[in-house]
Amino acid sequence: MTEVRAKKALGQHFLTDLNIARKICDSLSGGTSSAPCPVLEVGCGMGVLTQFLLRRDDVVTWGAEIDSESVAYLHAHYPEFAPRLIEGDFLRMNLRERFPEGLRIIGNFPYNISSQIFFKVLENRDLVPECVGMIQKEVAVRLAEPPGSKEYGILSVLLQAWYDIEYLFTVNETVFNPPPKVKSAVIRLRRNATERLGCDEPLFVKVVKASFGQRRKMIRNSLKSVFGDFGGAEHPFFTQRAEQLSVADFVELTNWVAAHRQ
Repeated sequence: MTEVRAKKALGQHFLTDLNIARKICDSLSGGTSSAPCPVLEVGCGMGVLTQFLLRRDDVVTWGAEIDSESVAYLHAHYPEFAPRLIEGDFLRMNLRERFPEGLRIIGNFPYNISSQIFFKVLENRDLVPECVGMIQKEVAVRLAEPPGSKEYGILSVLLQAWYDIEYLFTVNETVFNPPPKVKSAVIRLRRNATERLGCDEPLFVKVVKASFGQRRKMIRNSLKSVFGDFGGAEHPFFTQRAEQLSVADFVELTNWVAAHRQ
């Protein structure tokens, strides 16, 4: 098999620039050569990133690949990798079962599921200390933006509650086959020191989602449409818009909602 055909339905755009693949690989921290840590590459394609990961002696590289044609290609070209290549949908994998001691995640993520990949990282935040991913540039900007930016949104707040996020570098369309219509970017998430948010965490998620539910409206209106009118009580944040609030502000607002909802 000489090459894998890119499938639109899987959001496949194969990276062809080896220097960028090496740079992505080098952006991930590892363990030591005596105690290598597991790394799961999501969407291995034709192994352009995989080959650099396999050269590192401080990581044990695993792969998750949903495309059977790519799996066959990888088996043929990287036979030493085959026992650790899992054919299947990363979004359905039980990471806790497969990697009970934890794992790092890396990949040129398919654009159409990049947000879902990050939600899965969040669900497994006690297992995933670090994630390096190439995604659509505008999504990368959104995730890394601080409060006050119009790009700052639901996933920005939820990820920034648990991870420090760095926008590492931009990648042009020309280094992919087929080239996407948009620029890409590589970001790195590293688990921060937060163990508990200091509020009801499921309610925190609900408050964040409700606040951004009507982006152009003040928080008062966004929250009322989900939680009711709080018996007429008002919070100082009610006259602000969701993108103005930091993670700490949303924690405070969540505690207020918990105390005042009917």
